[in-house]
Amino acid sequence: MANVITRKGEVVQDPPFIQKLLSDPRAGWLWLPLRLWLGYQWIEAASHKLTNPKWMQTGEALQGFWLSAVKIPETGRPAITFDWYRTFLQALLDAQAYTWFAKVVAVGELLVGIGLIVGAFAGIAAFFGGLMNWNFMMAGSASSNPLLFIAAVALILSWKVCGYIGADYYLLRWLGTPWHGVPAPATPTPKPQTAPTPTQ
Repeated sequence: MANVITRKGEVVQDPPFIQKLLSDPRAGWLWLPLRLWLGYQWIEAASHKLTNPKWMQTGEALQGFWLSAVKIPETGRPAITFDWYRTFLQALLDAQAYTWFAKVVAVGELLVGIGLIVGAFAGIAAFFGGLMNWNFMMAGSASSNPLLFIAAVALILSWKVCGYIGADYYLLRWLGTPWHGVPAPATPTPKPQTAPTPTQ
């Protein structure tokens, strides 16, 4: 998080606690348990799919999920609230995208889990994990997705430090962010004022 200067020239600062939580490298120890837990959840979810032919070969598992999601019951509320998202899934079904998309989901879950556990670009991994949670929720599947989504958002906000105890300690330094200090602009030193010499 950064300070913001308004149009009136006022500086809006984040509360000190938030600054430490989201920007202080020592807070990486606080984010470590959440990051490892979330990474484990994704690897656990992927492990069931990677060994299942209905995910990795035919895509039947994802097809069944999409068909159930787009179905409009005669009574009661449909699983999908927004018509545009139902249209999107129906287009994927019509194109038989589940045959390859199921593999993307399974491998994506594994990569997100590895990225979070290793701490490699943890903020980016959390973003893609949260994106998958969002899609599952949009399709009407609550399950553990709301909790995982909140955890992902927290790690996204703390991207600068959540992977500090991990590969990001090296990766983000290699990229030059956020732990390479930027020299502050030099402030001009005021010139000493001399007393005016009396005129005759």
